[in-house]
Amino acid sequence: MAVRKVGEKYRCNVCGNEVVVTKVGGGQLVCCGQPMELIGQEG
Repeated sequence: MAVRKVGEKYRCNVCGNEVVVTKVGGGQLVCCGQPMELIGQEG
């Protein structure tokens, strides 16, 4: 899933890392060799 909006929150289902989007570049977030899961929106 490509990043679409500032504030989206993603989690790695392997190691548990979580990230919040601060600038949209259109790419896909990957951690531990797997796409990260969109878990919600900050704010």
